[in-house]
Amino acid sequence: MASVPFDQLDGHIWFNGEFVAWKDAKVHVLTHGLHYASAVFEGERAYGGRIFKLTEHTERLVKSAEILGFEIPYSVEEIDAACNELLEKQGFADAYVRPIAWRGSEMMGVSAQANRINLAIAIWQWPSYFKPEERLKGIRLDLAEWRRPDPRTAPSKSKAAGLYMICTLSKHAAERKGYADALMLDWRGQVAEATGANVFFVKDGVLHTPTPDCFLDGITRRTVIELAKRRGYEVVERAIMPEELESFEQCFLTGTAAEVTPVSEVGPYRFSVGEIASNLMNDYMAEVQPKRMAAE
Repeated sequence: MASVPFDQLDGHIWFNGEFVAWKDAKVHVLTHGLHYASAVFEGERAYGGRIFKLTEHTERLVKSAEILGFEIPYSVEEIDAACNELLEKQGFADAYVRPIAWRGSEMMGVSAQANRINLAIAIWQWPSYFKPEERLKGIRLDLAEWRRPDPRTAPSKSKAAGLYMICTLSKHAAERKGYADALMLDWRGQVAEATGANVFFVKDGVLHTPTPDCFLDGITRRTVIELAKRRGYEVVERAIMPEELESFEQCFLTGTAAEVTPVSEVGPYRFSVGEIASNLMNDYMAEVQPKRMAAE
């Protein structure tokens, strides 16, 4: 599939209330969302024919749009139903789900008060975000030059398209140097997250993770915190400075695409793929699988 451009995949895309042939789901070059990043999106995964925490993702999509000053013209229930119907139509059990909402092309300029709000949903098969052999031994992260901005300068509580520009820049720079991803700091110089995933560290059996005050409090992040507490692990959310990385024993990323992925290196710092990271990786995969009904 990697050799096929994404605009040439087979199947259908749900587009403003209709199922459109994949190749025909297009927008105009003067779409406001393209020029001014007035778009919000979600990343979701289906496992065994069920989209994990679908409603929670949809609610965040609607909230992200509100933060950007527009209202998606479909209810949470309608969006959930569209995602489920499209998953069935695509015929996938395990897949990636991408809803996106954006301002259209009725007005072109910074102001776009009258533009139509569009919504599309695409579903495709997408394996692990990182190569399986890398995940088993822990992926390598670079230290990004770009930093997460002060929330007074960007809508950091929204999963907004424009916020990912510095993520692309950081990930590309890391890949050119042979790394899988990059760890980003925030504007204060504190550890924030990777380019598309939250980060956890382990020291003396305790999990430490940055407070999400200028980046998304990921749905996978919250799920993993719950799983950790079920096992009796202590989880501390706090400000983490980069020089502390030397004292941590384990590190892992969490996200819909990344799932739970151990980290072996962050720049000059080294980590082991230890028991806690391995347990939570396994617990998460068990959590996302649809629960089978007990035989009567």
